[in-house]
Amino acid sequence: MKKFFDFDFSHFRGDLFGGITAGIVALPLALAFGVSSGLGPSAGLYGAIFISFFAALFGGTNTQISGPTAPMTALSMIIIAGIISTFDGEVEKALPAILIVFMLTGLFQVVLGVVGLGKYIRYIPYPVVSGFMTAIGVIILLTNILPAIGYYPDKDVEYVNTFQPLAQELIMENILKEEAGEGILILDDFKETIKRSEAITDVQIYKEAQTLAKKESSGVLGALKIMPSAFKSINLLELILALSTIFIIFGFKKITTKIPSTLVALVVMSGISIGMGLDYVKIKEIPYGFPSPNLQMFTEFDFVTIAPYIVTAFLLSLLGSIDSLLTSVVADNMTKTQHNPNRELIGQGIGNSIAAIFGGLPGAGATIRTVVNINAGGKTRLSGMIAGILLLVVMLAFSGVASLIPAAVLAGILITVGISVMDYKGLKAIPHMPKPEVFVMIVVLILSSVWNLVYAVGIGLIMASLMFMKKIGDLAADQSKVSSLMDEPSWADEVEFPDNLREEVFIKHVEGPLFFGSTSDFTALSQQIPETASVVIIRMDRVPYVDQTGLYSMEDLIINLEKNGISVLLTGIVKQPRYMLERIDIIPDLVPEDHIFEDISTCINWLHANVENKFDKK
Repeated sequence: MKKFFDFDFSHFRGDLFGGITAGIVALPLALAFGVSSGLGPSAGLYGAIFISFFAALFGGTNTQISGPTAPMTALSMIIIAGIISTFDGEVEKALPAILIVFMLTGLFQVVLGVVGLGKYIRYIPYPVVSGFMTAIGVIILLTNILPAIGYYPDKDVEYVNTFQPLAQELIMENILKEEAGEGILILDDFKETIKRSEAITDVQIYKEAQTLAKKESSGVLGALKIMPSAFKSINLLELILALSTIFIIFGFKKITTKIPSTLVALVVMSGISIGMGLDYVKIKEIPYGFPSPNLQMFTEFDFVTIAPYIVTAFLLSLLGSIDSLLTSVVADNMTKTQHNPNRELIGQGIGNSIAAIFGGLPGAGATIRTVVNINAGGKTRLSGMIAGILLLVVMLAFSGVASLIPAAVLAGILITVGISVMDYKGLKAIPHMPKPEVFVMIVVLILSSVWNLVYAVGIGLIMASLMFMKKIGDLAADQSKVSSLMDEPSWADEVEFPDNLREEVFIKHVEGPLFFGSTSDFTALSQQIPETASVVIIRMDRVPYVDQTGLYSMEDLIINLEKNGISVLLTGIVKQPRYMLERIDIIPDLVPEDHIFEDISTCINWLHANVENKFDKK
């Protein structure tokens, strides 16, 4: 443990500046991601505090700065929205279940690190990553246009009223479910049902309609559906705040990159809004004081509620792991060091688990914040811990001021994040990329944007894997040279093969691995053998590997040849193919030991002794 927690204070000054600078960069993004998630700015801030500190303490990348990131927030939004909908839109009631799922995400990461899978996570095809990252940008960009123009669907009375009939239907459905659960639902007597329905107020109906309106307008498709109505109700002040924020973020970078432009935009636009007493929409209030653990996530644990999200939690852990390890590679390139991938996953998992207990969003290694830390002098894990401590101090000292930040300003910040997170390199390469890879990227992009991030990535991985297997199979099949029996030339050591045996003894050369990609030609060999044949020699000197498909193809070939009265001889079998042939008893059940030879010379001697006299009689 002493080595695990070994701290190096020789670079403390650089770590201090690096941590402070990274913390300053993280502040506006943490608030913005929290608002975007649906849990409020405090969730983003809590995530940034705890993940940054504990991922640095336990992680395997010295200069990594962790916290909520765009990909993690985008997937978290889906989880949060889904669970909240099962609790009739009540965030407080849904929160324990949400945090349990987030804690599972962290625990899954710890398991991935403990079993040593960190080094394998990087094997994700680029088209899948590219399509996913561009989709993340599209989701963040489109879902923040509505708050940027000051339009909130659940506040639009006309829009909400369209959901009132459905709201009444759902409320009545819930009453019937309650009665059925209590055992008092009687189909012949609805007195209790009528009594409870009469107790429903217009406020309850409207609140349920608001929940439905918010759900219907969520996500990319929901935002696109509501935009025509939204653009008819633009709040000019909110739009100006958002556009000014975007302008400062992109414009200030051209002046200097030493001061984070997102922080400048946040301070300037919030200062103007507060100082001028503008009537703007504020973010949710940030609680004052040190965050308390949410013990309800344990005391009110309900497996039935979180069961549908266990796979999603695992995929969220994979996403966070990939996100973190990619940032670790960037840090290695900048610092000329080598990170420990498995330890990094353990650190990220511990950070996410602790953050969940305190109500924070899950996160990962953040590339921009890590680069800022390194450029400011950060060299050890102390820098990441200092960044977390700084955010905690800011929250304790300035939570009241932070609660006055305009929602439109954070929407403007997120719009710039959405624009910057898209993979323009991959998009520009589309005309030059192989068509199968372009297809995978576009499928992942579209499905992630309009359907489901988790399923889209899974489908993308399956498609990319199948395409990769086909490509490698084709290449290996070409190299294996399983050609027609009549087309292949003799090998050099077959020069002395007896001429009088060439009509009845045929030699088949197999070169390269015999596997699923090369078995079709091999299986067709039985149709190529002439009627005059009585012996077939299969030369396996150059076959380094046989897989299960190749093994059974060889078994079928030998059985077919034996049925036709043709004996099979094998020569030059190396270790792995012989082992596989023995495992399913091809040797010795189908091909006895006396029909197996180390080389072609020994085989030819056997032919002279066992076959020549028979041919002479012909």
